[in-house]
Amino acid sequence: MPAIDQRRLIVNADDFGLSPAVNAAIIRAHREGVLTTASLMVNEPGFADAVQLARANPRLGVGLHLTLLRGRAACSPREIPGLVDARGNFSNQPVGAGLKYFFRRSLAPQLALEIAAQFDKFRSTGLKLDHLNGHLHIHLHPSVFRLLTQGGRDFGFRNVRLLHDSFALSRRLARGRWFYRATHAAIFHWLSRRARAPLRQFGIKHTANTFGLLQDSLVDEEYLLNLLPVLPAGDSEFYAHPGQFPPELAALVSPRVRALVSKLGIRLIRHQDL
Repeated sequence: MPAIDQRRLIVNADDFGLSPAVNAAIIRAHREGVLTTASLMVNEPGFADAVQLARANPRLGVGLHLTLLRGRAACSPREIPGLVDARGNFSNQPVGAGLKYFFRRSLAPQLALEIAAQFDKFRSTGLKLDHLNGHLHIHLHPSVFRLLTQGGRDFGFRNVRLLHDSFALSRRLARGRWFYRATHAAIFHWLSRRARAPLRQFGIKHTANTFGLLQDSLVDEEYLLNLLPVLPAGDSEFYAHPGQFPPELAALVSPRVRALVSKLGIRLIRHQDL
């Protein structure tokens, strides 16, 4: 157990496996910067390349980036016709798909089948499952979360992302996009709060704080240099998309960021170290 005042930080990259270019950026952020974990999309074109890179970088914690929106399915369209189109692609409309998953209870067996298939595909890599989260945070959707916790012991995940990105702290660190930040803070605070009791029941761990949600796609060196000194005591996660947004990659490999982490005594960890 860490000391009560010790600050430990998971630095995660989402969308590992999306493409070879995204993979290369993530591995650079790990080798040259502060990145400690990455979340793997098992059905995207860069999947095999990502697995090979993960094996070559065993200190990188790799988790499952569960994808039920804006991505490809592991199951065939014949198996999950209510979730995908004829090509096996999920909806690109998150709100519409989320409402459909919630109100059409008949889709639960198809969701369960696809969720299990993605866990099976991850398991087939032989990589240790460091954590679970979801593309566009779909793992916290009430219908999806119910299926995950019902089968939590079978799926084998022991660490998950909850989203508590303090709006009060965000107001001090960044400006603009007030409606986006306020609504996302409220929605995901509620979703994460309702998830805590079931996770506790199954012994599934998570950090107390998560950063990145309210600064989505707009993380840069300045943001990290301002965040690190006010990082709360205990365990936190910061996530970014260094493969898609060059300023985020630059921030993660910044010598100034690395030096500040060391100066402040922040310990960089993986989810499995919680």
